[in-house]
Amino acid sequence: MKKLIFALIMTSSGLIADAQNTNPLLNLWNGQYGGIPAFDKYKIQDFKPAIEVAIKNKLSEIDKIANNPKPATFQNTIVALEKAGKNLSQIYAVFGIYGSNLNDDEFAKVEEEMTPKFSELNNKFYQNTKIFQRINSIYKSLPKSSLNSEQKRLVEVYYKNFVREGAKADAKSKTRIAEINKELAVLFTKFSQNQLADESNYFVELKSEADFDGLPAEFKNAAIEEAKERKSNALGIIANTRSSIEPFLTFSNRRDLRQKAFEIFTSRGDNDNANNNNAILIQILKLRLEKTKLLGFKTFADWSLSNTMAKTPENTMNLMMSVWKPAVEKVHQDVEQMQKIVDKEGGNFKIEPWDYRYYAEKVRKEKYDVDANLIKPYLQLEKLREGMFWVAGEVFRLSFKQIYNVPVFHPDVRVFEVSNKDTGNVVGLWYFDPYARKGKRSGAWMNAYREQSRVDGNVITIVSNNCNFIKGKENEPVLISWDDASTLFHEFGHALHGLCSSVTYPTLSGTNVPRDYVEFPSQILERWLATPQVLNQFALHYQTNQPMPMSLVERIQNASTFNEGFSTVETISSALVDMKLHQLEDLNINPKEYEAKTLKELNMPSEIVMRHRIPQFGHIFSNDDYAAGYYGYLWADVISADATEAFTETKEGLYNPVVSKKLLDHVFSVGNTVDPETSYKEFRGKAPSTDALMRSRNFPISK
Repeated sequence: MKKLIFALIMTSSGLIADAQNTNPLLNLWNGQYGGIPAFDKYKIQDFKPAIEVAIKNKLSEIDKIANNPKPATFQNTIVALEKAGKNLSQIYAVFGIYGSNLNDDEFAKVEEEMTPKFSELNNKFYQNTKIFQRINSIYKSLPKSSLNSEQKRLVEVYYKNFVREGAKADAKSKTRIAEINKELAVLFTKFSQNQLADESNYFVELKSEADFDGLPAEFKNAAIEEAKERKSNALGIIANTRSSIEPFLTFSNRRDLRQKAFEIFTSRGDNDNANNNNAILIQILKLRLEKTKLLGFKTFADWSLSNTMAKTPENTMNLMMSVWKPAVEKVHQDVEQMQKIVDKEGGNFKIEPWDYRYYAEKVRKEKYDVDANLIKPYLQLEKLREGMFWVAGEVFRLSFKQIYNVPVFHPDVRVFEVSNKDTGNVVGLWYFDPYARKGKRSGAWMNAYREQSRVDGNVITIVSNNCNFIKGKENEPVLISWDDASTLFHEFGHALHGLCSSVTYPTLSGTNVPRDYVEFPSQILERWLATPQVLNQFALHYQTNQPMPMSLVERIQNASTFNEGFSTVETISSALVDMKLHQLEDLNINPKEYEAKTLKELNMPSEIVMRHRIPQFGHIFSNDDYAAGYYGYLWADVISADATEAFTETKEGLYNPVVSKKLLDHVFSVGNTVDPETSYKEFRGKAPSTDALMRSRNFPISK
């Protein structure tokens, strides 16, 4: 997940009336569902003036709260902050949508100019001494306070966020921290734009019929359509996005083209051009370390982990290394089987990274009689979307209905009204943007355009899922891989985390939980994809409309832990490099040399590369959200594996209604109103165990 986050709490009003009528971005969302974004009215040239006005208003509201002559109370300070800045929050949400989905040259210029403005506002907020004094006063009085548990939690979150951002620092340090934050905002934007440019400008041309050898028909058609879209003379084009590159590496019989596809994908941000990210990421690392020192921490990793479940870098490293060693051993075993196939076919070469997926698929077919080409015709994007809705209804009692009278930011986007099946009440809107296009960043993610809350009336959430599937021919179903289907369910899990939220204060709502806990709801939802109930109803052959045969379902289940070594090593190598980078105190390094040296020390299998090489690691260099935090996927998977066993220990399995209700009540609905360690124990009755993760990946459990 890559959620758009704005550090300030922005959820109230305050507009300049004359600007309101001329700039649609300055109008509060209105109409049905408590207000919706007016995407049909926004123009890129509106962003700069709207942001400037809304920031001015936000600062005015902050000053009013700060200078309130009455003693600080929960209502006149914390609640007032929760209600402040609604218009700016909405503008920032739309700004982020354009940045991720519609990022053309015109918007890029606005993004570069305005992103630092948000950073400046954050600085002024967190360094407002009077605001912090009021929060501190309320925080100190908590032991004798009559506030309820959610209110106390909110006060604690405010207090800790202010301290983390330097509220207790001296004046000189505060000034420098503000400068660093502004510099980082500029660098984050540049890093992201460079990565997007390399994804857009590099691709693989398929110039002859021979270049399509091995590609499934629907993937071939998608490549042909991509060439038409780009007005290319090539017969087909493989775009430089994960959703295109990985299937090509899996199916193409052309080893030379697989290598080319692999190289353009893994070289993003690392090419000899104006988009090279290596110097930028070193600047980011140095600024983060300087800020960390000013805040009283040894390294950025120490600072970043101070408000997570893991708490310390050592805890994350211990977890990762406990899984790393068995995963590496599993990769070696798998590569041996692949190499035997290469040798049997007369190939005079050693398995390279551009061969791994191709030969892993051959091993899967040989060992488990599971052929991805046999599975894919059953994985229609739209049918799987219906399957997700069905799971949401069975497990979380939600229903989805498409609506058509809502403006969208692109014709590909569809909107669904989400209701509680038991009460009939509408709980939110779900925007679905499934297809790749120029100006849209690669990958898949969830956004919350608006958080659920009850502090200022009953506000329903608005969430989105965004993917990069290839459209293919018009009126033909979009077929996706098993991995892409898992990603689809994963991101929908984030959306459900927002849609199920039932809290009072937006700061604690939905997915606003510690970073290493936020992936738990999404990862556990992946488990429902492989259930016979989903496959029998929604894995329907696109030509015959027949359900996936039970024999194939069983073979898929038998092969469920196949290639876990690869996926674990690919992901954890990125997490280990992330954590090691952010523990460095001497940053006079060459990123490429450092990456190679670190992977060598880890005994990284030569047949695999990091899932995200350093110069394209947007998770950690496009903002601070996952910096020194990519380990969170593994940390959360420990929890999700353990939670899954709460279901599978019962005869009903993943559709046990009692366990489902507990998952809803103690995980999906509570946001950050309860400490995650406490809420998980309330769900499970115990703390999570790493043994469940090892079992789920078929790795040996150390005694």
